[in-house]
Amino acid sequence: MQVTGVEDRVGYLLKQAQQALRTAMDRALRERGLTTPQYAVLSALDAEPGLSNADLARRAFVTPQTMNSIVVLLERAGLVERQPHEEHGRVLTTVLTPAGVALVRSCHEAVERIEERMLAPLSEAERGQLARLLGACVRAIRTEAQGGRHRRATRRRATGR
Repeated sequence: MQVTGVEDRVGYLLKQAQQALRTAMDRALRERGLTTPQYAVLSALDAEPGLSNADLARRAFVTPQTMNSIVVLLERAGLVERQPHEEHGRVLTTVLTPAGVALVRSCHEAVERIEERMLAPLSEAERGQLARLLGACVRAIRTEAQGGRHRRATRRRATGR
């Protein structure tokens, strides 16, 4: 593939698509009183109730410290509740309240409309192909990153550092 400028690079186009999606989501979620990271937390808890702060931070792509701030705000707003983990007493798990469930479901509908608008130019087959290709890209990068960590750890063990 001949790349003539930055505008033709796949990474640049991915970033453009991500930024356009994020901007549209920010606008729609702001109307419902949420930020995109808050929506990510509520979505994760809708799919998997009882996640810890560490689990939520990984799913929302933020630091554990930032996640704690997000969860505190959501808790004060009455959208989530935290409770001690059944086996690990120091770990707090988080669940949606009924108000949190209602809000996240409303937000899901808004985000689905945005995604539909973004994908409107594509056929069903193209949508499936896009999802498969993006998934392959993610797996390739993650595999490379994990291999690099593994190689560095092996080298440290071998050299005693």
